[in-house]
Amino acid sequence: MHGPWEHDRYMSHRWGRPHWPHRPPFARGDAWSEMWAEWWRGPAPRADRGLVRYLVLEAVAQQPRHGYEIIQVIGERSGGAYKPSPGVVYPTLQMLEELGHARTVMKDDRKVYAITDKGRRDLEEHAAEVADFYEGNTDARWEDHADDVANLMKRVGHIMRLFKHTMRRGTVRTSTTRKMYAILDEALKKLEELLRDEL
Repeated sequence: MHGPWEHDRYMSHRWGRPHWPHRPPFARGDAWSEMWAEWWRGPAPRADRGLVRYLVLEAVAQQPRHGYEIIQVIGERSGGAYKPSPGVVYPTLQMLEELGHARTVMKDDRKVYAITDKGRRDLEEHAAEVADFYEGNTDARWEDHADDVANLMKRVGHIMRLFKHTMRRGTVRTSTTRKMYAILDEALKKLEELLRDEL
């Protein structure tokens, strides 16, 4: 049977040398930093299926493009926050072509997609949705302040290690535990007040 802190050994093995397909900016070998980096990263942003068609239309409204260029343009415009897969873009292009909102043309011996007048009118009606999506994904993100986030997460990790070390000794008095509750409660209250406008 594993002791209460065997999990930490597992975490060291699990997070000490992880195999990251895309390594977060502040994952630099420290086990706790890497654990928090994975947690903080969260799921990749997505666009609603109904909105994707307008992101694609907006990309080809600027100039005719092929599928890969459309993916790149959307990724760049969203600041890297959203990059649709070919499995999303190509069926969307086919749908737009069937609706008469896009058409294929030849450019440098390659088939590309251009917007039609009908597609441009449809895009204009949903221009605000496209603008809102891009504005929401190009605001300052934690990746832009990776060092600050890393230092913050290391402090959280230090608190957890401090608790671990103290509890392993088994010498925490009841009065000390109550004081710890009070300190944490006060800290949480201040953090909630600080972050209230950010949520």
